[in-house]
Amino acid sequence: MIALNLTDAKKCMSQLLLSNTFDAFYFIEGEIVTFNTFTFDGFLQRGFFEEAPPSEYSLWKDLRDFCFQLIKGKRTPLSFKFVFRLSPENTARLLTQSGIPLKPEDVQGLYLNIRYNGSELQCITGTSVKVFTLDKTLEQTWDNTVQKFFQAHEIQCEPIQ
Repeated sequence: MIALNLTDAKKCMSQLLLSNTFDAFYFIEGEIVTFNTFTFDGFLQRGFFEEAPPSEYSLWKDLRDFCFQLIKGKRTPLSFKFVFRLSPENTARLLTQSGIPLKPEDVQGLYLNIRYNGSELQCITGTSVKVFTLDKTLEQTWDNTVQKFFQAHEIQCEPIQ
């Protein structure tokens, strides 16, 4: 796990809300505080669909515009937090490319927690595995991958000391 300050909040928010940069991530949960507190999860309600949904959670691309509508305006939100999870397909790809000896089904999730507290925009990474291991290779690989992802999308960040 690493904690990063996202130093160019405007650029990061543009990538988050106005582009497809984060669209392939699953949206786990979020909270936006403006004139009210809006709390929601990304869990798909199977009873709503005529056929079974393709996954357990919504993709960020399906909620991005909704969140943008809540955040946009003359005043910045008091705070917000979003929890994203790397898709199972991309998790499997990361395991394979990195040579990590875990099976994709052993990984509960690789997470991005993005939060704004009214003045700072931060990202905290997280990993969750279903099996006991003392090996931190997956966690370190995920942390490095997130930093490379931000760099590739010109999202400036620095570690929080």
